Amino acid sequence: PGVKPQAGWSIDPFGLSPTMAYLLKQMGLKNMLIQRVHYSVKKYLAKKKELEFLWRQEWDDSGRTDIFCHMMPFYSYDIPHSCGPDPKICCQFDFNRLPGMRYNCPWKVAPVVIDDENVAARAEMLLDQYRKKSQLYRQNIVLIPLGDDFRYDKSNEWDLQYQNYKKLFDYMNSQPKMKVDIKFGTLSDYFNAIYKKHKIAPGDPPPNIPSLSGDFFTYADRDDHYWSGYYTSRPFQKVLDREMEHQLRGAEILFFLVSRYLKIHDGSKFPLIEFMQSLVNARRNLALFQHHDGITGTSKDSVVEDYGDRLLTAMMDMKRLTTESITFLMMKEKSKYSYSKEKPMFNVDEKREKHFSIPERSVLKISDTPQSVIFYNSLAHKRETVVSVYVDSPFVIVRDPRGKIIPSQIDLFWTDRDSVSTDVYKVSFVMAIQALGICQYTIEKTHKLSTKKAVPSEITFYNSNMNMEHSSSVFTIKKSPSKPFSLENYYMKAGFSQATGLLQNITFKAEGITHPVSIKFVTYGTRKSSEKSGAYLFLPDGEGREVTIVDPFIRVIQGTVVSEVSVFVENVEHVVRLYNSPGADSLSLDIYNIVDIRDKLNFEIAMRVCSDIKSEDNSFHTDLNGFQMHRRKTYSKLPLQANYYPMPTAMFVENSQKRLNILSGQSLGAAYLKPGEMEVMLDRRLNQDDSRGLGQGVLDNKQTPNKFRLLLEIRKISPLLEMKNQVKPLSLLAHLTSLHLIHPLYVSPRNPDSSNIDLELLPSFSSTLDGSSSGLTCDVHLLNLRTLQNKDDDPSLKFVPQNSAALILHRFSFDCDFPNLGLSCTIGNGKVDLNSLFKDIKLKDIRSTSLSLLYESNSSLSQSHLFIKPNDISAFKITPY
Repeated sequence: PGVKPQAGWSIDPFGLSPTMAYLLKQMGLKNMLIQRVHYSVKKYLAKKKELEFLWRQEWDDSGRTDIFCHMMPFYSYDIPHSCGPDPKICCQFDFNRLPGMRYNCPWKVAPVVIDDENVAARAEMLLDQYRKKSQLYRQNIVLIPLGDDFRYDKSNEWDLQYQNYKKLFDYMNSQPKMKVDIKFGTLSDYFNAIYKKHKIAPGDPPPNIPSLSGDFFTYADRDDHYWSGYYTSRPFQKVLDREMEHQLRGAEILFFLVSRYLKIHDGSKFPLIEFMQSLVNARRNLALFQHHDGITGTSKDSVVEDYGDRLLTAMMDMKRLTTESITFLMMKEKSKYSYSKEKPMFNVDEKREKHFSIPERSVLKISDTPQSVIFYNSLAHKRETVVSVYVDSPFVIVRDPRGKIIPSQIDLFWTDRDSVSTDVYKVSFVMAIQALGICQYTIEKTHKLSTKKAVPSEITFYNSNMNMEHSSSVFTIKKSPSKPFSLENYYMKAGFSQATGLLQNITFKAEGITHPVSIKFVTYGTRKSSEKSGAYLFLPDGEGREVTIVDPFIRVIQGTVVSEVSVFVENVEHVVRLYNSPGADSLSLDIYNIVDIRDKLNFEIAMRVCSDIKSEDNSFHTDLNGFQMHRRKTYSKLPLQANYYPMPTAMFVENSQKRLNILSGQSLGAAYLKPGEMEVMLDRRLNQDDSRGLGQGVLDNKQTPNKFRLLLEIRKISPLLEMKNQVKPLSLLAHLTSLHLIHPLYVSPRNPDSSNIDLELLPSFSSTLDGSSSGLTCDVHLLNLRTLQNKDDDPSLKFVPQNSAALILHRFSFDCDFPNLGLSCTIGNGKVDLNSLFKDIKLKDIRSTSLSLLYESNSSLSQSHLFIKPNDISAFKITPY
């Protein structure tokens, strides 16, 4: 208790992001250490004695984000590659490799026990390596790590290492001619020794230390072995991770609101402690999966199963917490709330039988009595968007929270490419919802001839011999000869190929110009040599080969609210949707793929998006951790796999007239290999291990859904700055489109079997002020509102929520060259007024704090005068009355 970490230790993640440096700095850490950096970069920095540097964010022109970073200089973090440049010698000083131990030295020279007879020679040999290592740094203080994976798990290793090194150290320190002061220490001891030498405070920049900006992707440890495969490995689990992040964040915000309203209203039956326990467990299970062999997809099959089970349990717990919180907040008489795990008032939106299952949506049973569906917006901005609910009848009308019938569209529910359910339908409509808002819409059965009912969509099959009629006779299903077709809304028109069913172009109606934007699928194999692709490595057998598509089955659905094209090609069901609403969702194309490569071996498949946008010097941008964009450049001198980069949420390519964004709902690998061609790897299946520690191939592929938004933007003004070498942020529209993709509205249909079916609900609820001032400005994102846990080591308090919460906000930097279309919020200047966020919750105390919450400001802040700098993530500890 009371320990505050001072240094980051990151020796095994495969490539490093400056976002981690930023987060560590904002958490209050003073220093950090990294290891897995491309061997050529290490060689370059070692030559210039710049392996220690101040890691600075690219957008920081003042140095306020600097953190002192130490880069280890050699191949690995193990003992043979830590004491100096010669692993054959260093291995002789790993005393857990003595003859007869479970490890040995691959260089065929074993360690020997240190005694009085050999200590002088062995000390000289070891010190020579230390001196050579010191020549790579500007300090005469040297850090020598002494460890490896799966070490110090038995007491005899502690004894062997300590006793032998103690003899060596005692001898060195007793010999003035050796001119060395050597001792055991911690990582913080090392950094503090540097600060002490220069007589500066910990965290201050040492003199003559260079600053460095940028990242360390893509990592290679030798030859052309680039670790760009793991960006995509096990994509199903990467999808699950992003969904879990969404569910946890939404539940955190609601839990805080419920805990506050429980103090205003009598809500003693709400299981606050039980849900706090599930919240803590969900946090831990999600955090566990962030391990560098978890989210990366580089664990053994059994470990992947365990991760998946933990995530699924946590996800379902968060869905239950969300639906119960919504129920409580929406009840007119909150004192009548009661918790029923078996018969809740509202069902969760979807269920999964196993963690690797495609989720099944809950179906609302329609009757003459209006049935409620509750929507929850976890974003702190108002939204206008298309939503869909699954119902058991095609004859329905939809009413908004005021009871007004609104336009809606009814669609068939497809169980296969040309098969439909007879008792499940999808009703879609446009809705508006407040920031952090909850609202109740109702759906009821209507007469078949009613003119106010949901309008059925029109379905067209291409390349089909099926004669199909739906039993309800509501829907028109027709076959069409091959000809080009399109989807359109008020803003744009998307044209598709009659031959492949894939996107060909986008036309903006206001300007009347058609922009070539097309989609293809390409595949890769692995090279024929003994070294092949695996979970970590991407070693392709050449350029991607375009998938040949001949007369695919194409299903086109045209509707007043949403239209879509589904194409069924080998290994992929590809869906492109176009929404028709006043919101941002109508300004981009929604792409949904279901990828299934379980019948393939040594096979990788990517989606390629082609356009006429050819950037200067083959540059493009991908994001880093969803926090910032980073400029990339494709180099012809490097192998294909070296030009693949991580894409957690976004990538774009641009020229002086326009920009094409791919916004992603999951982390995958991406590249810009040829002018005008962006591609995203969707899945990979590899027969063999790639000798990086996993010990198996990747053969546990699942049927994997992934989702994207394709956003084409036209510049409203020419760029003021020379575009070359400039890092550009997303536009504000792209930021919000990404948020809407990652944080969709929660949908909770009424449970007809609930024991609380007769309790009256409010039409809507929002913690924010009504009207245009509701919520936060468009450029500020509510990252989290996290109720603080009590003492973890006190069983009586462990899951009793604290009265305080962590409010974490991120202010976007955005590109002003593009128009801000479809926004339902205003643009601010970094000022945050919490009064507009919490209309009923009065705050007793607000203090700025580090992201770790370990360092608080001594003074309280004004509730209406918080300020966040561009790009920053800021944390505040808030305590309500």
